[in-house]
Amino acid sequence: MTQFFEILKYILPALVVFITVYYTMKQYLNSQYNLQYLRNQNKNAKHNIPIKLQAYERLLLLMERIRITNLVFRLRSTDMNVKELTASLLISIQKEFEHNQAQQLYVSNDLWNIIKLAKDNIQSIISETSSKFQDSENCTNMANTLMVIEKNQNKSSVDVAIEAIKKEAQTILKTP
Repeated sequence: MTQFFEILKYILPALVVFITVYYTMKQYLNSQYNLQYLRNQNKNAKHNIPIKLQAYERLLLLMERIRITNLVFRLRSTDMNVKELTASLLISIQKEFEHNQAQQLYVSNDLWNIIKLAKDNIQSIISETSSKFQDSENCTNMANTLMVIEKNQNKSSVDVAIEAIKKEAQTILKTP
């Protein structure tokens, strides 16, 4: 029995030292891991912010390019009929959208949904307006009607999307 106490006299302090060192090292390594993680996050943020801002710029440009008045001025020619203008407008919107689809990787789902709704709304306005005219009719009246419709909107879907883009970009710019 005295041998047991003699052994315990050496093992117990060694065990206390081991446990203390173990927990101290564990905390130290965890803090080092967290510090390295924060450094990596900060480094990634410095690289990601310019990419995200570029995505917001491209989406703003997309919204301006699919604005009805801009589309009409860019695509209409005097010899087009309603069917040709409608097809040209819808194809142009779709191409612009497809060209910028990869930008959804850098923006929130809510913003991307707003952009898709704006695109769909514009396509719907064009389709509904073109259905009021004969396909073979000259496109001038339809183009004028489209521009009046856009002008009479309190806040167009493009304007709403642009505001959402700006708002989300501001949140990126405010983060340290």
